Amino acid sequence: MGGFFGVISKRDCVLDVFFGVDYHSHLGTRRAGLIFHDENGFQRQIHSIENTPFRTRFEDDLGDFHGCCGIGCISDTDPQPLLIRSHLGVFAITTVGAITNAEELVNKYFSKNDRQFMAMSSGAVNSTELVAALINLKEDFVSGIKFAQESIEGSLTLLIMDENEHIIAARDNMGRLPVLIGKNENGYCVSFESFAYRKLDYNDEYELGPGEIVEVGADGYSTLCEPGDKMKICAFLWVYYGYPNSNYEGVNVELMRYRNGAIMARDELARGVRPQVDSVAGVPDSGLPHGIGYANESGMPFARPFIKYTPTWPRSFMPQNQSMRNRIAKMKLVPVPELIKGKKLLFVDDSIVRGTQLRETVNFLYDAGAKEVHMRSACPPIMFGCKYLSFSRNKDDMDLIARRTVQKLEGDEGQEHLDEYVDATTERGKCMLKTICEELGFDSLSYQSLPGMLEAIGIEPSKVCTYCWTGKD
Repeated sequence: MGGFFGVISKRDCVLDVFFGVDYHSHLGTRRAGLIFHDENGFQRQIHSIENTPFRTRFEDDLGDFHGCCGIGCISDTDPQPLLIRSHLGVFAITTVGAITNAEELVNKYFSKNDRQFMAMSSGAVNSTELVAALINLKEDFVSGIKFAQESIEGSLTLLIMDENEHIIAARDNMGRLPVLIGKNENGYCVSFESFAYRKLDYNDEYELGPGEIVEVGADGYSTLCEPGDKMKICAFLWVYYGYPNSNYEGVNVELMRYRNGAIMARDELARGVRPQVDSVAGVPDSGLPHGIGYANESGMPFARPFIKYTPTWPRSFMPQNQSMRNRIAKMKLVPVPELIKGKKLLFVDDSIVRGTQLRETVNFLYDAGAKEVHMRSACPPIMFGCKYLSFSRNKDDMDLIARRTVQKLEGDEGQEHLDEYVDATTERGKCMLKTICEELGFDSLSYQSLPGMLEAIGIEPSKVCTYCWTGKD
């Protein structure tokens, strides 16, 4: 994933951009960058944040930054923002999204020109540089951005800052991610997360529509390309990776999670599968509000039987090695024995992806003396890795516990019936649920239904991307 924040103001904006980008740190753990422009030109820094939080890594750079216009980003992939010189002038660019046909684009448009691209350690092309090259094939930014968005397979949301101190913001063609504009008495900001600019004393001004391109200056903003009428905003914004204080399409993240947990409890009661437990809990952090909603609806008390310890285990410290990731995830969880020993507990997590960490969690709870452990997932079984935003590290759909279980139960034949397996009311769905429950060692397991999750989001279902569960665009 990733996120960005930009400001164009009548006063120096370095601190606003610094704190605005810092407030996007939950969206990425690998790299971050800041770039500003003043009368002397551009100033830029890019750092690794894999073992050091953004704020700590960039604090020493603040004295070298000056300007009334700046952008910055948190990135889980490429070093960015990049500074580009072309026939369109000198400009900075940062992108969020995913490009699944990068090699094809390089071969189609650039192989004959002996064009060289910055490569990542994996050998893959820097996707932000590729986007800039596609934009530069056209005669202006708007036609270049639209060409790039139409050419890639995946998604593309971006910010551009030119040497005339204007910011161009473009939301993905299908609006898979949000782009919002805030305003204060000195100028405007552009952000992924709405809470980031509210905390910096900007007010809500405008939310871009799908495919919309907007130019922002210190005195106002104007639409350069009108929004489209089709949208597929990512459901996981609300379920998992969006920050609790933020709103997307007018729907607050925290409130959606409360509703989602309540709907799960309501529907389980109707099906006669809601257990009686001593307390309901959420798996920290994003599972907590789903758990609160479940507890409130069920009338069972909410508790925190274990706490996530983060002072010396920040989220940014998350190595690529899976066994080390599992070890760190386990080290972060500190039990409250008085709330666990001899107790029947129900936990709500935001999702169940591979299942590895949940297996560690249930063992840890039983070792601490839990009498029963019931698990709930705040979204349906994930059947497909995301091809639009790359928010998951999964390289193969068979890394997903739901897909592995289907293969275990029916082999290749089962892969033809994934729509049944994702629905817990069908015989196949019940069978998969029972198998996963036994494998992970829970006393019971249930997933939120797709209709229930969409009800909790509350916008027109056709405007929400559910590819992870249905495999349909």
